[in-house]
Amino acid sequence: MRYSYDSLRRVWHAPFILLFFLGVWIGPVRLHPQCLDFKPPFQPAEELTFCVMYKDFGCCDSAKDQELMSKYYRIIDNFDDYGYATCAGYIQNIICQECSPYAAHLYDTEDPSTPIRALPGLCGDYCSDFWQKCRSAIPFLTDDRHLAKAGRDRGEFCGRAGLDDADYCFPNLVSNERLTRNLGRVGADSEGCLQLCLEEVANGLRNPLAMVHANDGTHRFFVAEQVGVVWAYLPDHSRLEKPFLNITQAVLTSPWEGDERGFLGLVFHPKFKYNRKLYVYYSVEVGFDERIRISEFRVSASDMNVVDHSSERIILEIDEPASNHNGGQLLFADDGYLYIFTGDGGMAGDPFGKYGNAQNKSALLGKVLRIDVDDNDRGPLYKIPLDNPFVHDREARPEVYAFGVRNMWRCSVDRGDRHTKEGKGRIFCGDVGQNKFEEVDIIEKGVNYGWRAKEGFSCYDKKLCANSSLGDVLPIYAYSHKMGKSVTGGYIYRGCEYPNLNGIYIFGDFMSGRMMALQENRRKGKWDYNEICMGMGQTCVFPGLINNYHPYIISFGEDEAGELYFMSTSFPSATSSSGVVYKLVDPSRRAPPRQCHYDPLPVRVKSTLIKFQPKEKLIGVEMSHKQPKLANRQQTTSSSSTDWLQDLMDLLGVQVSALGGTAPAPSPAPTPAQPHTGQRKKGKHGSKTRPQNGALRLAGDEEGRSDRGRVEIYVDGEWGTVCDDLWDEKSAGVACRQLGFHHALKASKQAEFGEGRSLRILLDDVQCEGAEQTLLDCRHTGVGMHNCAHYEDAGVICGND
Repeated sequence: MRYSYDSLRRVWHAPFILLFFLGVWIGPVRLHPQCLDFKPPFQPAEELTFCVMYKDFGCCDSAKDQELMSKYYRIIDNFDDYGYATCAGYIQNIICQECSPYAAHLYDTEDPSTPIRALPGLCGDYCSDFWQKCRSAIPFLTDDRHLAKAGRDRGEFCGRAGLDDADYCFPNLVSNERLTRNLGRVGADSEGCLQLCLEEVANGLRNPLAMVHANDGTHRFFVAEQVGVVWAYLPDHSRLEKPFLNITQAVLTSPWEGDERGFLGLVFHPKFKYNRKLYVYYSVEVGFDERIRISEFRVSASDMNVVDHSSERIILEIDEPASNHNGGQLLFADDGYLYIFTGDGGMAGDPFGKYGNAQNKSALLGKVLRIDVDDNDRGPLYKIPLDNPFVHDREARPEVYAFGVRNMWRCSVDRGDRHTKEGKGRIFCGDVGQNKFEEVDIIEKGVNYGWRAKEGFSCYDKKLCANSSLGDVLPIYAYSHKMGKSVTGGYIYRGCEYPNLNGIYIFGDFMSGRMMALQENRRKGKWDYNEICMGMGQTCVFPGLINNYHPYIISFGEDEAGELYFMSTSFPSATSSSGVVYKLVDPSRRAPPRQCHYDPLPVRVKSTLIKFQPKEKLIGVEMSHKQPKLANRQQTTSSSSTDWLQDLMDLLGVQVSALGGTAPAPSPAPTPAQPHTGQRKKGKHGSKTRPQNGALRLAGDEEGRSDRGRVEIYVDGEWGTVCDDLWDEKSAGVACRQLGFHHALKASKQAEFGEGRSLRILLDDVQCEGAEQTLLDCRHTGVGMHNCAHYEDAGVICGND
């Protein structure tokens, strides 16, 4: 994009606007460790023998270390004894900066689009000393003829080879305690909130609530939607166009926000590679009754990426007295048995029977069930394991493994430490609370987890709580409803790629969007808590990483290699395609190169492959203080300078034309809920100020023009659309004036600017007189009340002429 001289002149004559944004958003930021391959540093698996200053942590493994040592000796062979004595240290230091944990900064290549420097950025005094004593080494250190030519003059050479910032050049960076103090550790803010990043791996999903793998060596992963569709993904994140499983006709759910019924769980048999079996957990309606159903399916013998839908065998059905608290977790533990986690039956306070379903061992609701589904092709569909705790109790169902649970939502099996296997086989669950507390439990045989007598650590039913025979086990952690109101259980991280996360239990809260972490403190006999925030500033400035997520955390998952993922959405409806799958990334440290390498088995694909297209963006990134180095790269053309200006304007959210006063700034991209960063502020999470009730934005124009689009309105904490019933020039005029324009050129109808399907319809039958300040001041049917659909989304074209 090009700019006229007059456009540029208007920008530079808007000092108040520009400097205001420069003062608030652009400033010196803490550098983040990054290697020349655009990834975090690591601890070498083998000791370095040449670049020993980085033997504990940096960007070189032993192979790279040997390569640099060979380069060093090739250069040193050109020097006599005096030259060796004088220059060997300088040459070794300069060469070894490729191993620095800040190599990407020193070589000015923090993103793949920038060319790498010929030499690391040197501090002024060090550069002058090197030039004075060893400038004859310059042609051997670099093939850059411009730099070699500049080596004839100290000022010109150090102008090119130096870095202006005395804190971030070599060798000052090595002794900068602020930068080196916590190298290799997970970053935390002043309140102890762990700073992680994300990679988007799938999107456009309808309430994705399970991500599983088949453990068959293919490293495929499968994502289940609440409506009853399961999609298959290849390791490169491409999706097969044909669903792996589609039982939407049988699954009971609805578009209602927060409906807990639907397709709720999926697990592959441990011997899936040989028997092709998988198990699903879903809601059904049988006559007038609602039930939960656990069924067995087989994958098609002719297509490994499609389930044979005719193979369904119903393993178990349980009547549900209410539509909520349906449980939904299925998993196979290390003992090979199938574990089923049911809810207490719904309503509130488990009101069923004298003590509720959860405390009634003769009921299957409010339980952890354990059954044996091996060798079930003939005879019963499942058997009872002989060591189930209540097999000899006549008043208990033999399937019961543990009881006293309310509605365990998402459980996982600990793979154990990769080397010691410590923790292997433990089952962690998040149990959703009633009025006050959410909890995390470790599941053990025969244990009573307390509900409805207790909620978290406190009494709920005081009479039951006082019963000395309760014998319940307390959770390993509980938190109050000030922090969140619906726990989503997670996983103990046991992957290979991020060693710092090993042994940390990562989980979340569906309602508050908090991401949380627990780590076992064996010395104190408790679990230490940390909140997880998304890294801000430069923390997540790596290719492909982002630092925000949709706020409703639905579920967590592992891939076949043990890396950790979670699923969230911006609008919790089974029909809203706003669900995204994210991979958790530690930006502070990775595993050494090639340590986590695996070769997936080939997948025979018969369906069309849909290439993954990420949509999420990094937010809140401050501009680097290194901008003046453009001159070092000879970027002096008008094209490059205007690109820099556009980058600046994009960062600030300001258009060049807007500074001239001809049009307002563009509307933000449409999102039903603000992206979640986990950054803690007073009262609420998030990195943005909450809009005022009635605020408007425009969205959906394919050319990105700011004067037209679908009208979206903010009411009571959420963005939504406006229906075009009764939508006319007067109403459109109110909207345009609210957005800063003089009048409306058109009141558009019939979703001219696309359908805002991920949002709720908030206003219908809007009738304005023309003098109102906002659309909310006009007559309408009431917020959230409508009888229309998104193909009737209203829009405007505004103008000032």
